[in-house]
Amino acid sequence: MSQATDTRRHPVAAYRAMRNLLRDREDTRQVFLLIDALRGKTTLRQLARFRETEIGPGALADRRRLFDRLEDQASLAALPAGTLGRAYYDFMAAENLSAEGLVKASTIPQSTDDIIWFRERNREMHDLLHIVSGYGRDPLGEACLVAFSYAQTGQLGFAVIALFAGRRIVQARRGQPIWRTIFEGYRRGRSAGWLIGADWEALLSRPVEAVREQFAVRPASYYPKILTAARDAGAGEAARPATPMVA
Repeated sequence: MSQATDTRRHPVAAYRAMRNLLRDREDTRQVFLLIDALRGKTTLRQLARFRETEIGPGALADRRRLFDRLEDQASLAALPAGTLGRAYYDFMAAENLSAEGLVKASTIPQSTDDIIWFRERNREMHDLLHIVSGYGRDPLGEACLVAFSYAQTGQLGFAVIALFAGRRIVQARRGQPIWRTIFEGYRRGRSAGWLIGADWEALLSRPVEAVREQFAVRPASYYPKILTAARDAGAGEAARPATPMVA
Protein backbone atom coordinates (compact mmCIF):
# COMPACT_ATOMS: atom_id res chain seq x y z
CA MET A 1 0.00 0.00 0.00
CA SER A 2 1.42 3.42 -0.98
CA GLN A 3 1.88 6.30 1.42
CA ALA A 4 -0.76 8.22 -0.49
CA THR A 5 -3.45 5.60 0.22
CA ASP A 6 -2.34 4.05 3.53
CA THR A 7 -4.78 5.21 6.22
CA ARG A 8 -3.66 2.77 8.91
CA ARG A 9 -1.85 3.95 12.03
CA HIS A 10 1.52 2.37 12.84
CA PRO A 11 2.27 2.72 16.57
CA VAL A 12 5.54 0.76 16.49
CA ALA A 13 6.94 3.00 13.77
CA ALA A 14 5.72 6.03 15.72
CA TYR A 15 7.51 4.82 18.86
CA ARG A 16 10.78 4.33 16.97
CA ALA A 17 10.57 7.78 15.41
CA MET A 18 9.80 9.42 18.76
CA ARG A 19 12.68 7.60 20.44
CA ASN A 20 15.08 8.79 17.73
CA LEU A 21 13.75 12.33 17.92
CA LEU A 22 14.32 12.43 21.66
CA ARG A 23 17.92 11.44 21.02
CA ASP A 24 18.40 14.25 18.50
CA ARG A 25 15.76 16.98 18.35
CA GLU A 26 17.38 18.38 15.18
CA ASP A 27 16.64 15.15 13.29
CA THR A 28 13.68 16.60 11.38
CA ARG A 29 13.18 13.42 9.38
CA GLN A 30 11.92 11.68 12.52
CA VAL A 31 9.14 14.28 12.79
CA PHE A 32 7.92 13.32 9.33
CA LEU A 33 8.18 9.60 10.13
CA LEU A 34 6.19 10.06 13.34
CA ILE A 35 3.46 12.08 11.64
CA ASP A 36 3.29 9.54 8.81
CA ALA A 37 2.94 6.68 11.30
CA LEU A 38 -0.01 8.30 13.09
CA ARG A 39 -1.61 10.07 10.12
CA GLY A 40 -4.60 7.76 9.67
CA LYS A 41 -7.37 9.48 7.70
CA THR A 42 -6.61 12.93 9.07
CA THR A 43 -4.97 14.31 5.94
CA LEU A 44 -7.83 13.04 3.78
CA ARG A 45 -10.28 14.96 5.95
CA GLN A 46 -8.11 18.07 5.84
CA LEU A 47 -7.84 17.87 2.06
CA ALA A 48 -11.62 17.60 1.74
CA ARG A 49 -11.93 20.75 3.85
CA PHE A 50 -9.28 22.51 1.76
CA ARG A 51 -11.24 21.78 -1.42
CA GLU A 52 -14.11 23.82 0.05
CA THR A 53 -11.98 26.93 0.68
CA GLU A 54 -11.87 29.91 -1.62
CA ILE A 55 -8.39 29.10 -2.91
CA GLY A 56 -8.61 25.30 -2.76
CA PRO A 57 -10.02 24.35 -6.19
CA GLY A 58 -7.80 26.77 -8.10
CA ALA A 59 -4.64 25.92 -6.16
CA LEU A 60 -5.21 22.20 -6.71
CA ALA A 61 -5.96 22.66 -10.40
CA ASP A 62 -2.90 24.85 -11.00
CA ARG A 63 -0.65 22.74 -8.76
CA ARG A 64 0.54 25.99 -7.21
CA ARG A 65 3.75 25.37 -5.29
CA LEU A 66 4.27 27.38 -2.12
CA PHE A 67 7.82 26.02 -2.12
CA ASP A 68 8.71 28.07 -5.21
CA ARG A 69 7.72 31.31 -3.52
CA LEU A 70 9.60 30.46 -0.34
CA GLU A 71 12.77 29.57 -2.22
CA ASP A 72 12.76 32.88 -4.12
CA GLN A 73 14.96 34.54 -1.57
CA ALA A 74 15.63 37.65 -3.66
CA SER A 75 11.90 38.44 -3.85
CA LEU A 76 11.38 37.80 -0.15
CA ALA A 77 14.36 39.98 0.81
CA ALA A 78 12.98 42.82 -1.33
CA LEU A 79 9.68 42.91 0.58
CA PRO A 80 9.19 45.72 3.13
CA ALA A 81 10.21 45.12 6.72
CA GLY A 82 7.31 43.85 8.80
CA THR A 83 5.71 41.82 6.04
CA LEU A 84 5.25 38.10 6.43
CA GLY A 85 7.58 37.27 3.54
CA ARG A 86 10.36 39.51 4.81
CA ALA A 87 9.96 38.20 8.36
CA TYR A 88 10.15 34.64 6.99
CA TYR A 89 13.30 35.51 5.03
CA ASP A 90 14.96 37.07 8.09
CA PHE A 91 13.95 34.16 10.31
CA MET A 92 15.28 31.52 7.92
CA ALA A 93 18.54 33.43 7.41
CA ALA A 94 19.05 33.88 11.15
CA GLU A 95 18.42 30.19 11.80
CA ASN A 96 20.43 29.03 8.76
CA LEU A 97 17.39 27.22 7.35
CA SER A 98 15.85 26.84 3.92
CA ALA A 99 12.68 25.43 2.41
CA GLU A 100 14.91 23.06 0.44
CA GLY A 101 16.35 21.70 3.66
CA LEU A 102 12.90 20.76 4.87
CA VAL A 103 12.22 18.99 1.58
CA LYS A 104 15.40 16.95 1.94
CA ALA A 105 14.37 15.82 5.43
CA SER A 106 10.85 15.02 4.28
CA THR A 107 9.43 11.53 3.74
CA ILE A 108 6.77 12.69 1.27
CA PRO A 109 7.02 10.59 -1.92
CA GLN A 110 7.07 11.97 -5.45
CA SER A 111 3.57 11.84 -6.91
CA THR A 112 0.99 13.88 -8.78
CA ASP A 113 -1.79 12.85 -6.37
CA ASP A 114 -3.78 15.65 -4.74
CA ILE A 115 -3.01 14.25 -1.30
CA ILE A 116 0.75 14.43 -1.91
CA TRP A 117 0.49 17.99 -3.20
CA PHE A 118 -1.48 18.91 -0.08
CA ARG A 119 1.06 17.29 2.22
CA GLU A 120 3.85 19.22 0.51
CA ARG A 121 1.97 22.48 1.02
CA ASN A 122 1.49 21.67 4.70
CA ARG A 123 5.20 20.94 5.01
CA GLU A 124 6.11 24.34 3.57
CA MET A 125 3.79 26.09 6.04
CA HIS A 126 5.74 25.04 9.14
CA ASP A 127 8.22 27.91 9.26
CA LEU A 128 5.54 30.40 8.22
CA LEU A 129 3.61 29.26 11.29
CA HIS A 130 6.66 30.09 13.39
CA ILE A 131 6.30 33.69 12.22
CA VAL A 132 2.53 33.96 12.57
CA SER A 133 2.43 32.26 15.99
CA GLY A 134 5.52 34.06 17.30
CA TYR A 135 7.06 30.82 18.57
CA GLY A 136 10.82 30.43 18.13
CA ARG A 137 12.93 27.37 17.39
CA ASP A 138 14.01 26.82 20.98
CA PRO A 139 12.71 23.55 22.48
CA LEU A 140 9.76 25.21 24.21
CA GLY A 141 8.89 27.25 21.12
CA GLU A 142 8.84 24.12 18.97
CA ALA A 143 6.71 22.28 21.54
CA CYS A 144 4.23 25.16 21.58
CA LEU A 145 4.15 25.28 17.79
CA VAL A 146 3.42 21.57 17.39
CA ALA A 147 0.63 21.95 19.96
CA PHE A 148 -0.68 24.88 17.89
CA SER A 149 -0.34 22.74 14.74
CA TYR A 150 -2.18 19.82 16.36
CA ALA A 151 -5.12 22.11 17.03
CA GLN A 152 -5.06 23.28 13.42
CA THR A 153 -4.59 19.91 11.70
CA GLY A 154 -5.69 17.15 14.06
CA GLN A 155 -2.48 15.27 13.26
CA LEU A 156 -1.92 12.98 16.25
CA GLY A 157 1.84 13.01 15.71
CA PHE A 158 1.99 16.69 16.65
CA ALA A 159 0.25 15.95 19.96
CA VAL A 160 2.71 13.15 20.74
CA ILE A 161 5.70 15.40 20.05
CA ALA A 162 4.24 18.15 22.24
CA LEU A 163 3.71 15.76 25.15
CA PHE A 164 7.13 14.14 25.00
CA ALA A 165 8.90 17.47 24.45
CA GLY A 166 6.97 19.02 27.31
CA ARG A 167 7.98 16.24 29.68
CA ARG A 168 11.65 16.77 28.86
CA ILE A 169 11.43 20.56 29.20
CA VAL A 170 9.62 20.28 32.55
CA GLN A 171 12.49 18.17 33.89
CA ALA A 172 15.01 20.82 32.80
CA ARG A 173 13.00 23.87 33.90
CA ARG A 174 11.36 22.96 37.16
CA GLY A 175 9.08 25.55 38.69
CA GLN A 176 8.18 27.19 35.36
CA PRO A 177 4.68 26.95 33.81
CA ILE A 178 5.81 24.74 30.94
CA TRP A 179 2.60 22.72 30.55
CA ARG A 180 0.49 25.86 30.71
CA THR A 181 2.68 27.39 28.00
CA ILE A 182 2.33 24.39 25.70
CA PHE A 183 -1.41 24.09 26.32
CA GLU A 184 -1.73 27.78 25.54
CA GLY A 185 -0.19 26.97 22.14
CA TYR A 186 -2.95 24.42 21.61
CA ARG A 187 -5.66 26.87 22.68
CA ARG A 188 -4.28 29.56 20.38
CA GLY A 189 -4.38 27.11 17.49
CA ARG A 190 -7.96 26.14 18.33
CA SER A 191 -9.20 29.71 18.50
CA ALA A 192 -7.40 30.92 15.37
CA GLY A 193 -8.77 30.78 11.86
CA TRP A 194 -7.83 27.79 9.72
CA LEU A 195 -4.33 28.68 8.54
CA ILE A 196 -4.03 25.44 6.57
CA GLY A 197 -6.47 26.91 4.07
CA ALA A 198 -4.77 30.31 3.88
CA ASP A 199 -3.62 31.86 0.62
CA TRP A 200 -0.02 32.01 1.82
CA GLU A 201 1.30 33.25 -1.51
CA ALA A 202 -0.86 36.37 -1.20
CA LEU A 203 -0.16 36.77 2.52
CA LEU A 204 3.61 37.01 2.03
CA SER A 205 3.34 40.67 1.04
CA ARG A 206 1.05 41.60 3.95
CA PRO A 207 2.20 42.86 7.36
CA VAL A 208 2.61 40.08 9.91
CA GLU A 209 0.30 41.84 12.34
CA ALA A 210 -2.41 42.10 9.66
CA VAL A 211 -2.14 38.36 9.02
CA ARG A 212 -2.46 37.64 12.73
CA GLU A 213 -5.48 39.89 12.96
CA GLN A 214 -7.12 38.32 9.88
CA PHE A 215 -6.80 34.82 11.35
CA ALA A 216 -7.47 35.83 14.96
CA VAL A 217 -4.10 34.61 16.24
CA ARG A 218 -4.06 35.93 19.79
CA PRO A 219 -0.80 36.96 21.51
CA ALA A 220 0.83 34.33 23.69
CA SER A 221 1.00 35.11 27.39
CA TYR A 222 3.27 32.50 28.97
CA TYR A 223 5.88 31.94 26.25
CA PRO A 224 7.28 35.51 26.12
CA LYS A 225 7.57 35.58 29.92
CA ILE A 226 9.60 32.36 29.94
CA LEU A 227 11.84 33.73 27.17
CA THR A 228 12.45 36.87 29.18
CA ALA A 229 13.29 34.83 32.27
CA ALA A 230 15.63 32.64 30.23
CA ARG A 231 17.43 35.66 28.79
CA ASP A 232 17.79 37.19 32.24
CA ALA A 233 19.27 33.90 33.45
CA GLY A 234 21.62 33.72 30.47
CA ALA A 235 19.99 30.60 28.95
CA GLY A 236 20.62 31.58 25.35
CA GLU A 237 19.23 28.46 23.68
CA ALA A 238 15.80 29.02 25.17
CA ALA A 239 15.66 32.67 24.17
CA ARG A 240 15.32 32.69 20.38
CA PRO A 241 11.87 34.04 19.55
CA ALA A 242 10.40 34.34 16.08
CA THR A 243 8.69 37.61 15.17
CA PRO A 244 7.28 38.92 18.47
CA MET A 245 3.58 39.54 18.80
CA VAL A 246 2.10 42.87 19.74
CA ALA A 247 -0.43 42.46 22.52
